[in-house]
Amino acid sequence: MSFRIIDLFAGAGGMTLGFTDPRFGGGFESVWSVDNDLAATKTFAANFGGHVSCTDIDAWIRDGGSVPVADVVIGGPPCQGFSLLNKRRDGDARRALWQPFMDVVEQSGARVFVIENVAELRGSPEHELITMRARDLGFETVSGVLQAADYGAPQTRKRTVILGWRSAGASSPVFPPLPTHASPDRRSNLPAWRTVRDAIGDLPAPVGTEPRSIASPFNLHFGRNPTAKSVARYKAVPAGGNRFDLQRVAPEITPQCWIRKKSGGTDLFGRLWWHRPSVTIRTEFFKPEKGRYLHPEQHRPITHREAARLMGFPDDFVFVGSKTEIAKQIGNAVPPALASAIAQVVRDLLNEVQSKVAA
Repeated sequence: MSFRIIDLFAGAGGMTLGFTDPRFGGGFESVWSVDNDLAATKTFAANFGGHVSCTDIDAWIRDGGSVPVADVVIGGPPCQGFSLLNKRRDGDARRALWQPFMDVVEQSGARVFVIENVAELRGSPEHELITMRARDLGFETVSGVLQAADYGAPQTRKRTVILGWRSAGASSPVFPPLPTHASPDRRSNLPAWRTVRDAIGDLPAPVGTEPRSIASPFNLHFGRNPTAKSVARYKAVPAGGNRFDLQRVAPEITPQCWIRKKSGGTDLFGRLWWHRPSVTIRTEFFKPEKGRYLHPEQHRPITHREAARLMGFPDDFVFVGSKTEIAKQIGNAVPPALASAIAQVVRDLLNEVQSKVAA
């Protein structure tokens, strides 16, 4: 049996993919999706069908828009309001977008909801407000901070997940989901975390600087057109190195702002490691100055295809839009492998409820 899902703030549909695609477990049918990014909704439609609305969900609810019946509502209200990268978090209107999400949960008659967001949500006042609203609607809730690499994503990405369910006699779900992979630093019988080499080690050097109308994966496997100084900087960073190595090896081409800043993150202008998962892929992964996004060996930042693989998207997933729009879709996505682990918990919960109702 297929359960009906609604995906809010869906972006490209990484979470829907983890719920619906048989390669990730399946068992769910997408009946409606919403996002206010036009390119992202076109990507969603290209992969899951036309039941997607490009709109502001808060305005949709206020204007009396129709919400279809569903078993599950999933989604990630925009995370920038919670993110530590946002220095003006207090008062950010995006913090309140969980409210129309819960309105859709109520109007759809859903029996389960899943909210995914940055790790900082777990300790925020909004976490308590969400659980209070869920309780008022008759839901029990559980939450945790999940590590995407523990579930097969070749990327270390920590996310808070809130799971809510109407019990209907069902026992509490197994949450967080049981890991499928383990850090190589821990003693475990599970397979080790998937690595950068596992995800992109088979790809040759990229060609060109724009998306191409050729077969995947090479349609998105393109590079940039860096200056000679940028290439020299790339070459100065050793395996696993970062901006501090650049400053040590080639101070004459190191930006002065980095020289003046003696402390700070060690991922800036860093190289990925072959033998580890990727760092968190963000929307500007094509800019090494934004994080550890240099290829492990080649003197360049990672490509869109490499970023998509490090997020866990299959090569046959279709992305629509400009290269900047596609980068945004990739960086904002939920790793499908993480979504799949959550989907398994939801599927077991709904199957148990279904069996009790049928008894």
